[in-house]
Amino acid sequence: MAYDEALAERIHQVLARKRGITEKKMFGGIGFLLSGNMCVGVWKRFLLLRLGAEQADDALRQQHVKEFDITGKPMKGWVMVEPAGCAEDSSLESWVEKAVRFVKTLPKKEK
Repeated sequence: MAYDEALAERIHQVLARKRGITEKKMFGGIGFLLSGNMCVGVWKRFLLLRLGAEQADDALRQQHVKEFDITGKPMKGWVMVEPAGCAEDSSLESWVEKAVRFVKTLPKKEK
């Protein structure tokens, strides 16, 4: 299954005015990097978010959110949001902003 291109476009619109964003095809989907660090992405129909350990634990208590695990080994600090959890533009923007805030705390990666 290809990734949800409509969701990727919605993310692109949310991130359009942010500096340092690049897009990269990865894990059979697409990732959006901020200053070289993976921030958000789309895998199949899921929104992927890098939130850090504490925020990810909080997010996992919400409906439509589960651990980011596409290989059998969950990635700490990451979550997957089901389509129903980001169907509204306001909820998508909120999720993406949380990921951006976290990733801004990480050191920039050189290209």
